Parts: sequence; C-alpha cells; structure tokens
Amino acid sequence: MRAVVQRSYEASVKVDGETIGKIDWGMVVLLGIKDTDTVEDLNYILRKLLNLRIYDDENGVMNKSIMDVGGSILLISQFTLYGDVRKGNRPSYSTAAGFEEGRALYEKMIEELKNSQLKIETGSYGADMKVSLINNGPVTILLDSEKVF
Repeated sequence: MRAVVQRSYEASVKVDGETIGKIDWGMVVLLGIKDTDTVEDLNYILRKLLNLRIYDDENGVMNKSIMDVGGSILLISQFTLYGDVRKGNRPSYSTAAGFEEGRALYEKMIEELKNSQLKIETGSYGADMKVSLINNGPVTILLDSEKVF
C-alpha cells in the first residue's frame, strides 16, 4: 500500500462538478492499493498517517501529528500510484488491486480513520475526480508498506 501525504491549508474533491469532500486544514492522502495488500499493510499506513510528525510545534519544528493538532484528512483513492513505467512510456497498472479488492481495503481505511475522531472526508472510489489543494509548506511524504515488511 502506498500513500502520498500532503500537508494542506485546505482541500476539496469534486465528482461531476459537485464537491463531495472538503477539509479546511490537515492532510490530503492519495492512497494506492496493491493486489497483494492485506490488513497488515493497511494498519501500517494507518498508524503512520495518524502519527506522522509533520506539523509545527511552538518552536516551529515539525514535531506534532495530525492527532496532536486535530486536523482533518481528505482521503482519495489513487490506483495510479502503482503505475509502472520501467518498460516503455505508458504506465502498466498490473500490480494495482482489482476494483472490488481495492474498494474493500479503501472502505476499511475510511472506517479505521473515522475511529480516530478526526474529521475525515473522502473521494469516490473509482470515479473521475478533480482534487484541489493548497499545500502547506509544501510538505509531501511518501509512505509505502512494502518497504517495511
């Protein structure tokens, strides 16, 4: 499982011109799910998301987590994080999770994030989405559960 985490001032996602998710301050998470991902991968990414110390403390040092500062999370499914361009120029998505398997893990991630008591907004799994954000910093972190196990 991969996640691109962007600290943001504000962010939103639209589907068919309608805003379906919006946060004021927190993080945007683009989540890619691989065909071999399990709940163990999900739990790793979840722990990292909630505990990443990417917010400034009173001394201006990135020393606080989203839980510490009470920010919001906008979670967006992003199968293209598993685009492989090592051969040629057109990405291959052969290692991305199938639609139903990916959706099940995405929905499980939403459920687990909502247990954090933070404000959680989401995109629409498998939809053509328009994501807007004002990146704060900019701070962008890449998480990958495969590099851990």
